[in-house]
Amino acid sequence: MSSVLLKTIFLLALSNIFMIFAWYGHLKNLNNKPLMIAVLASWGIAFFEYMIQVPANRIGHTELSLGQLKILQEVITLGVFVPFAVFYMKESIKLDYLWAGLCLMGAVFFIFRSSGK
Repeated sequence: MSSVLLKTIFLLALSNIFMIFAWYGHLKNLNNKPLMIAVLASWGIAFFEYMIQVPANRIGHTELSLGQLKILQEVITLGVFVPFAVFYMKESIKLDYLWAGLCLMGAVFFIFRSSGK
């Protein structure tokens, strides 16, 4: 695995942690607060997500196609979302997470079977 791909995966995973909290964390932590408070808190968190995600995509695009970057992002998003949903939001584990993951693995196969850009 190339250093570009490793950096891209690391940065996308880190940005997804921020993204998941920006998008869904307010459902647990700010549920009883006014909507504007939740929006402002989410925007504040999303700022840090974008500060990591934009460089991740720029680095990744030096070796990966746009489609490869997008599928990689989706796989990482599911990989971050499932532990977040189960451990932080206390959702039950669903077999559908496995099926969604398998579908994404198929997408990874098809988008990466031709190399690079």
